[in-house]
Amino acid sequence: MSALLVIGSSILTSVSILVLISLGLALIFGLMKIVNMAHGEFLMVGAFTVVSLVRFLSVPLWIAVLLAGVVSAALGAIVERTLIRPLYKLRLVDTLLVTFGLSLVLFQLAVDIFGTTSPGISTPLGAVRLGDYSLSVYSAIVLPCAAFVLIAALYLVFTKTRYGLLARATAQNPEMASALGVFAPRVNLLTFSLGCGIAGLAGGLIAPVVAVSPSLGQAYVAQAFMAVVTGGPAFLMGSVASSALLGSIANIVSQLLTTLWGVAALLMAAMFIIRFMPRGISASWARKF
Repeated sequence: MSALLVIGSSILTSVSILVLISLGLALIFGLMKIVNMAHGEFLMVGAFTVVSLVRFLSVPLWIAVLLAGVVSAALGAIVERTLIRPLYKLRLVDTLLVTFGLSLVLFQLAVDIFGTTSPGISTPLGAVRLGDYSLSVYSAIVLPCAAFVLIAALYLVFTKTRYGLLARATAQNPEMASALGVFAPRVNLLTFSLGCGIAGLAGGLIAPVVAVSPSLGQAYVAQAFMAVVTGGPAFLMGSVASSALLGSIANIVSQLLTTLWGVAALLMAAMFIIRFMPRGISASWARKF
C-alpha cells in the first residue's frame, strides 16, 4: 500500500509540474496565437528570482515565489511593448523567430550573471515516512495544491471578470472588439504579461525541487509545448487534460525505465495524439475554454 501511495504521489507531482509550466504558454498561444519560444527563459527568470531572494536576502519562500511572478510579468510587459506588438498582424513564424532570439539573449544574460551552475535552495516542509519510503511534503502536497489554485484562478478570471470577457473577445475577433470600443493593445499587453507572470510563478514554485541553472527552461519548454499543442482549442482545460495524460505517461515510464525514456514517451504520446487527433484532445468540446 505504501508503494502504491508513493507511486500515485509521484505521478501527481509530475502532472502538477507539467500543468504549472504549461499554463502560461497555453494562455499566450491559445488567446494571442503567439509562439513564445522564450517561455522556458521566463520559467528560468522566476526560478532565479526565488533563489536570489531566498539565499541572498533571506526573503521567505512564499513571498519570493509571488515576487517571481511579478518580475516575470514586468519583463513580459517590456517584451510585449518592444518586440511583440509590431508582430500582431504578421506571420506566426515571425513571432517564433523573434522570441527564439529573445530566449538566446536571456539565456546568455543568465550565464553572464549567475554562471553555468547556481546554488539552489532547500526543499521546505520536510518529508513524511510511508513504510519504507520517504515522501516530500512540498512535492506531494504543495505543488498539486498550487496547480489546482492556479487553474481555478484562471478559470474564474476568464469566465467571471470583465478583463476575461474582453481578452476572449479580442482573441476571437480583434477588429470587431476594437469597433465596439475595446482598446486591444492594452488587453494584449495584460494577456502577454499575465502569461509571462504565470511562467515566472511556475519557475519559482519548482525552484526548490529542480536544479536551477540558465538551462532550466530548455529542460521543460518542449514538454510544455507538447502539452499545449495536444490540448487543442480549449486552451485552459485542454492543456490541463493533456498535461494530466502526458505527465502520467512520462512518470510511469520513468519509474519503469529511466527519466530519459520518460521524456521520450511523453513526446511519442504527443505525436500519437496529434496524428489521430490533429486539432487536439479538446477539439470536440462544446465550450472552447
